[in-house]
Amino acid sequence: MPKDTHPTLPAGPELVLPEQVTIALGELAGAAREGLLALAVGTGLGVLHSLLGADVERLVGPKGRHQPDRAAVRHGTQPGRVTLGGRRVRVDRPRVRAVDGSGEVSLPVWEAFAASELLDQLALERMLAKLSTRRYRAGLEPVGAAVEQAATGTSKSAISRRFVAATEHALAELLAADLSGLDLVALLVDGVRVAEHTCVVALGITLDGTKVPLGLVEGATENATVVRDLLAGLRDRGLDTTRPILVVIDGAKALRRAITDVFDHPVVQRCQLHKLRNVSDRLPDALASTVAKRMRRAYHHADPLVAQAELETLARELQRSHPGAAASLREGLAETLTIGRLGVPPTLARTLRSTNSIESMIAICRDHAANVKRWRDGQMVLRWVAAGMGEAAKQFRRVNGHLHLPALRAALDATIATVTPSKEDAAA
Repeated sequence: MPKDTHPTLPAGPELVLPEQVTIALGELAGAAREGLLALAVGTGLGVLHSLLGADVERLVGPKGRHQPDRAAVRHGTQPGRVTLGGRRVRVDRPRVRAVDGSGEVSLPVWEAFAASELLDQLALERMLAKLSTRRYRAGLEPVGAAVEQAATGTSKSAISRRFVAATEHALAELLAADLSGLDLVALLVDGVRVAEHTCVVALGITLDGTKVPLGLVEGATENATVVRDLLAGLRDRGLDTTRPILVVIDGAKALRRAITDVFDHPVVQRCQLHKLRNVSDRLPDALASTVAKRMRRAYHHADPLVAQAELETLARELQRSHPGAAASLREGLAETLTIGRLGVPPTLARTLRSTNSIESMIAICRDHAANVKRWRDGQMVLRWVAAGMGEAAKQFRRVNGHLHLPALRAALDATIATVTPSKEDAAA
């Protein structure tokens, strides 16, 4: 049988690509040798030019066709810059002017890509990741030699300006956030010392277990006036201070006084870990370990009355040999057992028995600012701490045992009901 044969196509004219297409393909081939990302950048800039051309055609109409009713005309090009990979890259921007002489007509595509907000955000993220302004360029993605040579906006001074602007924005957002929609069950307040400044920060826990950075204020020390300003600011921004709330603090008297001044019905839980450390620091090492074990055992007891009795017994035993440790143990003892009296289950109690949650947020703020060598003023401290709080919020998870928070809310309401006389009783 004869073999299958395929028809031979007639020879046609050689395919010739337009010059512009040939040049573009040659440029992309060169970018491909620098890596996939550089190739993608070259392709993306080509797409941007196409989008800009489509924008112009939509506003003006097809090129070379007379349109007597058109509202705008082409007006050449002008050098401009768009944001690309943490840089500003030069792109020729087509210009369009209104036929009635009212001026330039903006191109939506250009407005979207020329905005610098993304550049400010990238500078903020990289600086908080401990990339110095001098090394900023080294942390950027490769975009090809041709694009890199023409790029701007990566100098030390430019990055510094962008970072200051971004952190100012983060601080303003934090201090202006509306708190009226937050249903807080617990509030944690603590201070962070930065250079010669003290920042007092607040962290809230909502009914669904979400942790929310609420605000901060700067002062020389963690005194009652500074804390009161912070809490009053939260109230002015809509936080409900009339409803019972669990407030977790480290035991500082200034915090306690300010909380009572601002909140109508605060239920205070003093940090058990701070109490344990304060007592241990007043004892010899050999005795401190034994006392710490007894305190931990008492704090984890299911019955708060038994726990308080054990701690009072321990204080009496220490009274003669180490009166300072005994006094430290007795000071605010009842408030270290608040979560026990509220019946908080162990899974949720692990979060609320100490200030670890807010101290973790503070540690993140410190870590992000580790490269700062010179703190110029209090405003700089506020900017860095506010930016760190924002980064910490991205890492937050819902608190362990959050399903028990509605029960805690009911327990708080019941506690206040037992100590607050009703209107009828007050009238009588």
